[in-house]
Amino acid sequence: MPELKINPDLKDFQEYVKELEIERGFAPQTIIDKCLLMGEEMGELFKAVRKSEGLLVDAASDFSEIGDELADIFIYVCAIANRKNIDLEAAFRAKEEKNKKRTWKAI
Repeated sequence: MPELKINPDLKDFQEYVKELEIERGFAPQTIIDKCLLMGEEMGELFKAVRKSEGLLVDAASDFSEIGDELADIFIYVCAIANRKNIDLEAAFRAKEEKNKKRTWKAI
């Protein structure tokens, strides 16, 4: 079973996800599989947010905690990045450099 370091960095999370996918038999899934599965998790996140915000929900639905759903989505983000050999930290930093040059305003 893979072990995640005590104070992991983003690269450690990506490596952990790679190892857990091998162990759990998910490694053969394609990037399309991962995107579709992440979409399902997004729906579960939205349901959890609706419930936490007191919006009307189907009483028969199963609901998870927002943190659980965010963690699932993060796992899929790591898995997708791994399939494209993207270093998420480097991608984040590069994108933030672009964002710093943009002008943000409310509309």
